Amino acid sequence: MGSSKKIYAVNGSPRRCGNTAELLNSALAGAADGGAETEFIQLSELRYSGCISCFCCKRKNSPFYGKCAVMDDLTAVLEKLQTADGVILGTPVYFGSESGIFRNLIERLFFANFRYDQNHSSLLKKQIPLAFIYTMNVNTADAAKYRYADRLHMLQAFGGRIFNFAEPPVLFACNTWQFDDYDKYDAELFDVADKKRSRAEEFPVYRQQAYQIGRDFAGM
Repeated sequence: MGSSKKIYAVNGSPRRCGNTAELLNSALAGAADGGAETEFIQLSELRYSGCISCFCCKRKNSPFYGKCAVMDDLTAVLEKLQTADGVILGTPVYFGSESGIFRNLIERLFFANFRYDQNHSSLLKKQIPLAFIYTMNVNTADAAKYRYADRLHMLQAFGGRIFNFAEPPVLFACNTWQFDDYDKYDAELFDVADKKRSRAEEFPVYRQQAYQIGRDFAGM
């Protein structure tokens, strides 16, 4: 028998065990149940920067052509993701965009792996299933009002183009439970009863959707 597939989940939240991590773990559970090996990567535990515009990854005949030349805690992660059999990226949404640590990953992972040609050709050696999981405090109505899906779509567009030339599956988990005790925080904006309802009724659905993403990846 051949070796099993290796699927990675990358947590772009500063919270190691928050909503994003929970959904990513559900995705990996699905992948494991499908027979894949899995690994969970916590970006918050690493020390690294975003792209520094050195352009070594674009320089002809460079030993770093097609890979990031910056050497830090992200270097080993980038190598894993570029040879994976599936990558599931997760981030909370802050002010309508991805977290800072997630953005730094994206800059270095995406930029090094596409060519400056008319087709934005990929430099990856194989096609890799890619998915995005977003968690957010706003409810579905506000997410639509502020056009979160449109604002985040560029990440999926570039990621799909680089990893497998397909639109990646995306999970938007809205109205998430943010605090352990809302009474401790200045957060009168939120309807705590509705937050509890969402946590009990909607979040399990998001868990199942994340699980299915992982299970699907294991079967590809």
